[in-house]
Amino acid sequence: MNTNAFALRHIGPREDDQKHMLNTIGLDSLDELIYETIPNDIRLKNGLNLDEPMTEHEYLLHIHDLSKKNKARKTYIGLGYHPTIMPAVIQRNILENPGWYTAYTPYQAEIAQGRLEALLNFQTMVIDLTGMEIANASLLDESTAAAEAMSLLFAVRERDQKKADINKFFVSDNILPQTLSLLQTRANPIGIELVVGNEETFDFSKDFFGAILQYPGKDGQITEIKSFINKANNANIKVAVAADILSLVKLEAPGKFGADVVVGTTQRFGIPMGYGGPHAAYFATKEAYKRDLPGRIIGVTKDANGNRALRMALQTREQHIKRDKATSNICTAQVLLAVMASMYAVYHGPKGLKFIANKVHNKASALANALEKLGYEQINTSYFDTLQIKTKAKKIKKLATEKKVNLFYPDSETVTISINETTAIRDINYLIALFAEAANKETIVISEITPANNLSKTIERQTDFLTEPVFNTYHSETELMRYIKFLERKDLALNHSMISLGSCTMKLNAASEMLPLSWFKWGNIHPFAPLKQAKGYLTVLKALEDQLTEITGFAATSLQPNSGAQGEFAGLMVIKAYHESRNDHHRNICLIPSSAHGTNPASAVMAGMKVIVTKSTEEGNIDVDDLREKAVLHKDNLSALMVTYPSTHGVYESAIKEITKIIHDNGGQVYMDGANMNAQVGLTNPGNIGADVCHLNLHKTFAIPHGGGGPGVGPICVAKQLVPFLPGNPLVKIGGEKAITAISAAPFGSALACLISYGYIKMLGAEGLTQSTKIAILNANYIKHRLHGSFDTLYSGERGRAAHEMIVDCRPFKANGIEVTDIAKRLMDYGFHAPTVSFPVAGTLMIEPTESESKAEIDRFCDAMIAIKKEIDGVTKEDENNVLKNAPHTLDMITANDWLFPYSREKAAFPLEFVRDNKFWPSVRRVDDAYGDRNLICSCVPIEAYAEA
Repeated sequence: MNTNAFALRHIGPREDDQKHMLNTIGLDSLDELIYETIPNDIRLKNGLNLDEPMTEHEYLLHIHDLSKKNKARKTYIGLGYHPTIMPAVIQRNILENPGWYTAYTPYQAEIAQGRLEALLNFQTMVIDLTGMEIANASLLDESTAAAEAMSLLFAVRERDQKKADINKFFVSDNILPQTLSLLQTRANPIGIELVVGNEETFDFSKDFFGAILQYPGKDGQITEIKSFINKANNANIKVAVAADILSLVKLEAPGKFGADVVVGTTQRFGIPMGYGGPHAAYFATKEAYKRDLPGRIIGVTKDANGNRALRMALQTREQHIKRDKATSNICTAQVLLAVMASMYAVYHGPKGLKFIANKVHNKASALANALEKLGYEQINTSYFDTLQIKTKAKKIKKLATEKKVNLFYPDSETVTISINETTAIRDINYLIALFAEAANKETIVISEITPANNLSKTIERQTDFLTEPVFNTYHSETELMRYIKFLERKDLALNHSMISLGSCTMKLNAASEMLPLSWFKWGNIHPFAPLKQAKGYLTVLKALEDQLTEITGFAATSLQPNSGAQGEFAGLMVIKAYHESRNDHHRNICLIPSSAHGTNPASAVMAGMKVIVTKSTEEGNIDVDDLREKAVLHKDNLSALMVTYPSTHGVYESAIKEITKIIHDNGGQVYMDGANMNAQVGLTNPGNIGADVCHLNLHKTFAIPHGGGGPGVGPICVAKQLVPFLPGNPLVKIGGEKAITAISAAPFGSALACLISYGYIKMLGAEGLTQSTKIAILNANYIKHRLHGSFDTLYSGERGRAAHEMIVDCRPFKANGIEVTDIAKRLMDYGFHAPTVSFPVAGTLMIEPTESESKAEIDRFCDAMIAIKKEIDGVTKEDENNVLKNAPHTLDMITANDWLFPYSREKAAFPLEFVRDNKFWPSVRRVDDAYGDRNLICSCVPIEAYAEA
């Protein structure tokens, strides 16, 4: 046994286990299984051309050496990214803790109460600081949030405005440049006309439905947004404000001035810059717009005993319900980062945040005063942390480069300096000395920082914030550590048991892949720093692009999309740009199979396409005849087909090459959804199948942890003809020769998280990656065989095999009065998170074991499922007081004096012997979803307010 091989640690079943599993399903070898599973005409003829795998030790030395190529300079660039101080208690107990980073999206609320509470804290923090009525549980980045705000305001136009086709949206010319680029990307496909201009001279024409302001502006000037909002309201123009969250500690909340939406990033709350991400954006609005609010909302409800419980409210899986009618394609958040940012607020509390904000502001003021004494003109009349200096930028830039300082130079006559939480007095004096030298004057030395106020009285904050107990209790490390652990114990994550979610690929997130995320030289690089300072990042990111390009069989890759849904949108926008380059502007029809992910039709509509749904056969495959008929019917306007492979039904469709040829023959391009890439790597690939572009979920196939619902990374890989259109960035030259505008705020999206996938591929190598795919398929088919006789598999391949996942049918159990939800909840009593429930087929479970789970764990899961089937057989429709309907069973129930159930406490809590050894207790009984939607509470309110609801 080669104990140095990473594949040995990543892949669960041992060699003897694999032989036993193959024997169980009636085969002699893995190759025989693959032959019976994957159509031969799409199998790769040659192996992947990747570097030889590294051991974990070799990889950590390698990634450490690369980190030295990054130069973590003193950085004052600003533009939405700032150096921060992450409290060590948060780094150790959340960022580096698999109990937090390996959890899944909280669709099963009873075993997710910990992160739901942390997210409720996040929403409360955002609501308090913005002065709005409702906030979501985070978005992907500030620029994405701003684009979502524009879309929301467009969707909620008044009837007369819609009738008159009012479609102009005003953008302040002081908006962050990356946000402007993203607004441009999103506006055109849905018919919005952007007008960029000076907010002070805006005429508030009735032709506009909305506007967005930056607060403070990109150059640091704080404008009187109250006056602008008042005039806009009078003209029936709704206003979004992109606000710096730390500045809101000192500035009055935009909601108090009448803003309709407030967005921003919480990166300043202790999250490293990470060369652009991941960071949790925030989005707050009026309650009147709650049905159009993108992303997730965490709400307060009650459980079966009437006790307080938390859940995802309203927007839960909205795209899978509304599909092409969805207001957004966003289906993930940045939960891990939102949790960290919320804990930063919990740790510091309102007094601590005021101390930090005052420190930043006072140091900016001290620097401004010193520079003015040196003869420089500082032109911001009201500012929080950013100074705008009029001087010869070239001279300052040369000197600053020599002195290893990063400033921002918007034009040849201007330098901006953004002070941050890490800036010390010595740093201020260093900056003063730099400017003194440039002016050939003697420097000024500051020995202490005195209180200052460079804010207009009309915008100073008057309202209290973070008054709730949670933000005023846990200020010692001991207390916060215990609070974090208290929440962690309420959540089931991969460090407890298997999470067999179909389409979500909850595999091992190896410690050696995760460790570098905490290293200083990876965390502290600004995304707009000079490229010479990011050579380590550029080396890793280029190598990862090349790895993914090789794995997918395409020509190039863009890492910019920072979620799977963003990848879908990016892929379609690249296809759109390709058609337009050929004067095929009319091509706007997107064919989507009925079984597709709900984000697919939502993404297509966002890209300005018209969705045509194609049928599925009884076997769950694409109906090729129906597809051909619709492709031919719409051949003059056909833009794309969106297809998932293997199919969403867990089957390798043998007709896939015929399908892609039909699309190409009728002038379209093929977009392949990469959700099921874990069943392709090393055995087949999208290029070989005939696709033109695919997105990859690095948080699925390539080992980035789900983080309780984010971060995700969704790069796109493209064929040769689409390479020129890969997305660009307004501040860093990347993308194709004819690059579309930005898809996310940072040039490389969530660059820090990309280190994980780079390490995953680097340590597994070609053979390890291919073996991982084979074992994922083996594990799935082993489960399929073990569950046979208890659960019917809904779809199988032509030789009766599943892909890396399968759908089991729970609809027959309705005859016993049992719904699929009852099975999901009962699994919690056995210590397991439910597989994917009712997707893509209502009343089913979609099971995916991944390659990382051992045979022993898979057997425990199968034993639990078989035991549940026996429990189902023992109940009737008339008997609702049964062990399934009452699941999950909490510790309070089991230890209560009264036991009013017709089965034993032992059967409820310890249904199989293995459960005793590692019991996980759900912290609440089954939650009441309907009550939570009828009585929407999405912040930390006094218990009295909850009781009144």
